[in-house]
Amino acid sequence: MYFTDRGIEELAARRGEEQVSLAWLAVRLREFVDDHPEFETPVDRLATWLARLEDDED
Repeated sequence: MYFTDRGIEELAARRGEEQVSLAWLAVRLREFVDDHPEFETPVDRLATWLARLEDDED
């Protein structure tokens, strides 16, 4: 298990039943980067990966 899996597991356990929009997620990611600018690059990479996820299946 990677260290990051703990956060992912907590997210699934606490919020796994919720449904959110991508717009909501985008706002939360922007807030996170505003509070933690040192994570701007990884958050941007994650957002780009999520945005292009279905494009890779073609």
